[in-house]
Amino acid sequence: VQLQASGGGLVQPGGSLKLTCDVSGFTLDDYGIGWFRQAPGKEREGVAYSSRREGTTCYRDSVKGRFTISRDIAKNAVYLQMSSLEPEDTAIYYCARPRSGTIVGIRTWYYFQTYGFWGQGTLVTVSS
Repeated sequence: VQLQASGGGLVQPGGSLKLTCDVSGFTLDDYGIGWFRQAPGKEREGVAYSSRREGTTCYRDSVKGRFTISRDIAKNAVYLQMSSLEPEDTAIYYCARPRSGTIVGIRTWYYFQTYGFWGQGTLVTVSS
């Protein structure tokens, strides 16, 4: 199982970025995928979640209406489209997959303990 996040960079406040999580070693349609972020000195926090077969999407309140999670099964990729970026969005962003057999719901998707497989992070810096 491998996940690899990419697409981070430096963007001005109000700008947009699209992160990509390339996955391999498992069937993407069988698993939910979460995006997390960790800012310096802060705990890792759940940002968005896409359940398997795109049944459900979840977002933390602070990104609702600004971020969109989606997946492309043919490309084995999950995306996080981020717009109206704010300095508070600055962090390392990670994608992650739950362990096999884990039931992920609307009250558990944002706990990092729910996930057993993580990609390396990609840094997003929002600054003028």
